[in-house]
Amino acid sequence: MSTPPVDDPLDPLDSLDPLARERAHLARSRAALRAMREDVESLDIRDVTANWVNKEALTHQIDERIKALADLAHTPLFFGRLDYLHEPGAEQAEGAEGERFYIGRRHVHDSDGDPMVIDWRAPVSQPFYRASKKTPMDIALRRRFGYTGGDLTAYEDEHLSDPTEAAATSKLLQQEIERPRVGPMRDIVATIQPEQDEIVRSGLGGTLCVQGGPGTGKTAVGLHRVAYLLYAHRERLARTGTLVIGPNTSFLHYIEQVLPALGELEVKQSTVDDLVAHVDVRGKDDAPAAIVKGDARMAEVLRRAVRSHVTMPAETVVVVRGSRRWRVPAYEMEEIVQELLDRDIRYGAAREALPQRIAHAVLVQMERAGEAPDDRVQDAVARNSAVKAAVKAIWPPVDPAKLVLRLLSDAGFLAAHADGILSEDEQKTILWARPVRSTKSAKWSAADAVLIDEATDLVQRTHSLGHVVLDEAQDLSPMQYRAVGRRCTTGSATVLGDLAQGTTPWATRSWDEALAHLGKQQAVVEELTAGFRVPTDVVTYASRLLPHIAPGLTPVTSVRENPGFFEVRTTASDSEVMGACEELMRQQGSVGLIAADARIPALAEGLTAAGITYLAPGEETTHETRLTLVPASLAKGLEYDYVVLDEPRAVVDGEPDERTGLRRLYVTLTRAVSGLIVTHAAPLPHQLT
Repeated sequence: MSTPPVDDPLDPLDSLDPLARERAHLARSRAALRAMREDVESLDIRDVTANWVNKEALTHQIDERIKALADLAHTPLFFGRLDYLHEPGAEQAEGAEGERFYIGRRHVHDSDGDPMVIDWRAPVSQPFYRASKKTPMDIALRRRFGYTGGDLTAYEDEHLSDPTEAAATSKLLQQEIERPRVGPMRDIVATIQPEQDEIVRSGLGGTLCVQGGPGTGKTAVGLHRVAYLLYAHRERLARTGTLVIGPNTSFLHYIEQVLPALGELEVKQSTVDDLVAHVDVRGKDDAPAAIVKGDARMAEVLRRAVRSHVTMPAETVVVVRGSRRWRVPAYEMEEIVQELLDRDIRYGAAREALPQRIAHAVLVQMERAGEAPDDRVQDAVARNSAVKAAVKAIWPPVDPAKLVLRLLSDAGFLAAHADGILSEDEQKTILWARPVRSTKSAKWSAADAVLIDEATDLVQRTHSLGHVVLDEAQDLSPMQYRAVGRRCTTGSATVLGDLAQGTTPWATRSWDEALAHLGKQQAVVEELTAGFRVPTDVVTYASRLLPHIAPGLTPVTSVRENPGFFEVRTTASDSEVMGACEELMRQQGSVGLIAADARIPALAEGLTAAGITYLAPGEETTHETRLTLVPASLAKGLEYDYVVLDEPRAVVDGEPDERTGLRRLYVTLTRAVSGLIVTHAAPLPHQLT
C-alpha cells in the first residue's frame, strides 16, 4: 500500500523514511499555522482606524481570522498529497516542474509565503478528487494519509500515470467513510467523490438541485459547496450573505460544526419557521387546512386582499401654497393611481410613490403658470397635509398580520378574494371556528406565519441573499418554497432532498414543480445514487419500500465494502428493546433508538428503569452519552453508527396516511452507518415482508 515518494535532492529530510518525512512536514505545517495565527494576534490597530465604528468592524474581522486559523488537534491539517508531472497551469498555481502539493482544509504558508498546505478548494487541488488512471490530469502520484486522532499513522499511494499499476480501491478512503460517527456531523473533505466534487465546484451563477437517496452525502455536498463558493466568490458573498436552511433545530445542531471545521464561520443557519417568524406560533393546523394554506394559490388570494385596500379617488386634491391653490382633479388622480396599480409594484413602494406623483402633477401646473419650481418644492408639496390625507384615504397602510387575521376569521372577506381560486369547501377548511380580534391573541400556526410572510413581501420587498442552501427540501409546501425563494431572488440556491423521504401531507411530487415555486425554473437537477453511509444489507432492505413510495427513483447502491450488521427481531416486551440497545452500545460508535413519536414516552421510561442514560436529538454536540432516543419525526438527516428501530408498524400508523407512513419508515430505516436491528411485536408492514 505504501510506496516511497520520489526523493527531492534539495530536501533536508531525505534521510528519513517516507512516513517520518510526512510527519515532519505535518509538524512544520502546524508550526507555520501557529505563526500565522500569532501574526494576526499581534496586529496593532490603534492608529489605523478613523473612528470607533471602523475599529469595532476591524476588530471583529481580526477575531474571526484568528478563529479560522485555529489548529484543531484531532482534525488532520492535511489529508492528501499530489505530485504533478509538470508545472501546473498559471491559472492553477506557480511552481517548478514536478511540484508537490499537500491538500488540506485550509491554506498554510511559511514565513517566506511559500505554501505548505494548499486549500482543498484551490484549482490545483481538484485532481485530488477528479484524477483517475483513465484521466490522470498530469498527476504522477496521489497520496492519502491515515490518522489516529491527530497523529499521522499511515499513507497510501496511487501512481496514476503508471500504466503498469492496476487501479485499486483505496483502503484508507474506505476506512474514513466507515469511521464511527460519534457526536455531530463531520466534514467529508478527505473523501469527496468525483460526482460529488462536480456538484461542489459548480458555479455560483445558477441554481442546483440535488436528488440523493439516503447516505449519498447530499447534505455534506451542499455544505461543502457553500465552503467552495465562499472561497471562490468571497467578496461577493460577504456583501450579499449566505444561508443554510434545515428542517428543524435538531438537524441544524447536528450539522453546525461542518463549516467551522472548514474555516467558514460567517454562514447563518435557520429553519423555514425561523425565517417567517413574524408572529408567535402557538397553534397547529390539521392536515387538510395546512394543505390549503400551503397551496401556491394562496399567493393570489393574498395579492387580491392586499390590493383591495386601494380606493379609487373621487375628489379633487387641493394644495395650498401661499396665496395660490393648485388642484389635481379626480380624473387625473384616478389616472395616477391606475398607473401605479398597472405597474404591479409592491404595495408599500407604490404608496411611497403616490405623493411624489401627485406633487409632480402640481409642479406641471406651476410650470405652465410661469413658475420655476425645483425638487425642494416637489418634496414640500408631497408633504402637504392635503396630499397626505389623500394618500391615506386612497392607499392606506397595510399590516400583513392583520390582513391574514381578517382572511382567516372573516368569511365574507375571504370569499371576496378567494372567488374562483379556492372552492367553498377549501375556504371553510381554513376559516377559524371563532373570530379573533387581535393578532396577539391569535393562535397562529406555522402555515399562517408563511402566509404573513407572503403578505409582508407584497407590501415590502424581502431582502435577497447571495446564496441559499435548502436541505430536506422535499418536505416544503409550495408557499414555503416561495418564502425561501424570496430570500434568493437575486442570488442562487442549492436545493437538496430525496423525493422518497417526503413525509409531509404536502410533500413535493417532482423537482420541476418545486423549483417553479422556488422561482428557479432553470435550475439543473443532479442525482446521486452511490451510497457511502448506509451499509449494503440495510439499504437493500429499505429499498423494498421504494416501489410503493417513489416508483420512479433509482435505488441507492452502497459502495461500502463492509456489508454492515442487520437483523430483524421479534420481541415480547420493551425490555428486549433495551437489551438490543445495550448490545449495540458495546460496539464503538453512536447508537440511535428510533421509534414512532407515540412510543417515545414508554421507551424513555424503560431506558430510565434499566439505568441506561440517553440524549435527545441535537444534544449529541455537547454530551458524551452515546445513546440517543429519537422520535421518528426528527430522524430525518441524522445518522448513527448503530440503530435500533422500534415497531415499524407504529411508525407507519403514526402518519395521516399509509404512503406518508411508509416514507417515514424509509427515513428511519436508513439512519444507520454500521448496523441496524429492527425490533417488533406487531406484524411488519407487508411491503417489507
